[in-house]
Amino acid sequence: MTLFRSFRSTALAASLALGFTLPNVASALADEQHFPLQSYRVGPYAAGGTGFFGGFIDYLNLINTRDGGVNGVKLTWSEGETQYEVERGVEAYERLKSNPGVAAWNPLSVGIAYAMIDRITQDKTPLITINHGRTDSTDGRVFPYVFPLLLNPYSETSGIVNYIGSKEGGLESLKGKKIVVLYHGSPYGKETIPIYELLAKKYGFEVQQIEVPHPGNEQQAQWLTIRRAKPDYVVLRGWGVMNPVALKTAAKTGFPVDRIIGNVWSNSEEDVIPAGDAAKGYTAITTQASGAEYPVVKEIVKTLYDQGKGNLDDKKRIGSVYHNLGIVNGILNVEAIRIAQQKFGKRTLTGDEVRWGFEHLQLDQARVEALGAKDLFHSIHVTWDNHEGNGYVTFQQWDGAKWKVVSDWIAPDWALLRPIIEKSSEAYAKEKGIKIRTAADVDTVTN
Repeated sequence: MTLFRSFRSTALAASLALGFTLPNVASALADEQHFPLQSYRVGPYAAGGTGFFGGFIDYLNLINTRDGGVNGVKLTWSEGETQYEVERGVEAYERLKSNPGVAAWNPLSVGIAYAMIDRITQDKTPLITINHGRTDSTDGRVFPYVFPLLLNPYSETSGIVNYIGSKEGGLESLKGKKIVVLYHGSPYGKETIPIYELLAKKYGFEVQQIEVPHPGNEQQAQWLTIRRAKPDYVVLRGWGVMNPVALKTAAKTGFPVDRIIGNVWSNSEEDVIPAGDAAKGYTAITTQASGAEYPVVKEIVKTLYDQGKGNLDDKKRIGSVYHNLGIVNGILNVEAIRIAQQKFGKRTLTGDEVRWGFEHLQLDQARVEALGAKDLFHSIHVTWDNHEGNGYVTFQQWDGAKWKVVSDWIAPDWALLRPIIEKSSEAYAKEKGIKIRTAADVDTVTN
């Protein structure tokens, strides 16, 4: 940008000397905010990638088409295919970060996110890990540029245990119960191992945690182990093809599907439809509802899909879990920009200014309704030291054709989780030589 400004100044002087006006190319660039997307539209996790990034792009496109951007600032994006592979994700980061006006990164991959933390911290650009990511990055005192919005893995675990407790008549009724956690063999899958052990100790239930190697096409041995263990519940902490395989294999081994509770990456239509009848009665956690009846989804259909401009190839996926998560992610990114513009001006923002917007991202239920997302998601209240928000979740059950919400909104056990998060983040800060921020550091923004 420095080189561009220098070029513009020289060109402007020359044009004035010759008696004509230079086209305002710089102003056009200055009125754009860019989202480089490390997407994955091929490979074993393509269903999640196409749905999520499709919804995200649909929302950005809606804001441009309907509103002319955010206060006149057009939203742009570019994609780099990662196939959900860390090396490809890092390559895409290095290649795409040179785009002017980068707002934030949204890789939807734990492995890629972990590999980016040092890079985005140095480059001072936010990293959004909605519903996933490194749990201790919730602590904004240590991770100023990382935002596990809506839900981190520990909050998810607490929410699932709280839900199981509610089904049993209260958390005290978990004593003596047996829970198996079937987890994806990746950093994402292993993230919650210690928290399940902690909650088992606190509430007196027995936990057995079983790994399924990537990508999860074969699980016969794991489910035979589960059949021998005879647990009261199985928590499915899966991803991609692992999920329908788990449901079908559970049915073959005789484990009741209504005793399987899916995590937030095991809760989509793509997880249950391929499993057929084996999925009917399956329950999963979610941070946002599915369905196309919400005003913001209807607006996307009217403004984009009815005009042939939607990002999804298959219109039947409109309003699906992944598509709606992408829309919600778009809302959170756009609102962070809007909030930051209120402080820094209605213009292209720096990454650090957008970081400030995320640290002040507070959408109550009235604002969520005004955005056309009432009941699509609950609310979010991000602060400089809490980069997740409230951690509210609900649970949905598959009836064979659609998801049906079967619980109220449930909050995690923050009194238990926050000290663990801070202990981990402070250890990370010590290891990396990071100065722990205070409230006085929040408004320090670099351009």
